[in-house]
Amino acid sequence: MDQAEPHILVVDDDERIRTLLARFLTGQSCRVTTAEDAGDAAAKMAAISFDLLVVDVMMPGQDGFEFVAGLRQRQNHVPVILLTARGEAEDRIRGLETGADDYLPKPFEPRELTLRINAILKRAAQPAPAPPTQIIRFGDFAFDLVRGELKRDGHIVPLTTGEAQLLRILGRTPGATVPRAALSEPGTTAESRAVDVQITRLRRKIESDPRNPRYLQTVWGEGYVLWLE
Repeated sequence: MDQAEPHILVVDDDERIRTLLARFLTGQSCRVTTAEDAGDAAAKMAAISFDLLVVDVMMPGQDGFEFVAGLRQRQNHVPVILLTARGEAEDRIRGLETGADDYLPKPFEPRELTLRINAILKRAAQPAPAPPTQIIRFGDFAFDLVRGELKRDGHIVPLTTGEAQLLRILGRTPGATVPRAALSEPGTTAESRAVDVQITRLRRKIESDPRNPRYLQTVWGEGYVLWLE
């Protein structure tokens, strides 16, 4: 792990998986806490601050999708990786739509989970280099390219780490088309559809009419462009 002893919460109703992941991640210089379901996770999050959550989708009671959606509704933007036993694109896209930062279908190699955790923590801890002008403005919005902080009329608009990174990349070259490949997660095999979902979520936060975007526009067959007005 690149970040010194990140504290990770593993949420899974399967005790065997919890134990295996805890053992593996501990061996990767992580502090690990486990929870058997969403209620147990919520109780532990009330007492402990975590750097990242690894959450199983298929849990009894509140499932992983609902749990992550509830976190985001409460303005909790701790990074989340969802684990799903189903590999259908619809499930993966739904996970991103709820506010998860990444997904990993089961079965998976523990080393791949480590790489994905590393990518997310590195992105959150080390903002990308910014151009000389650190603040870009469009409409009522101001985005800090260094801090990854979006404000509207002086009020913070919560972003996931993935959404902030997309705005950083697009904001470095406003008015220029950025290919989908340049917006994909570094070091992962994220599909272009996953990028589209992140863009859709961003539009809901910055556009008055997300279906007819003014600032974050699609260049068909090429990628996306951010217009500053």
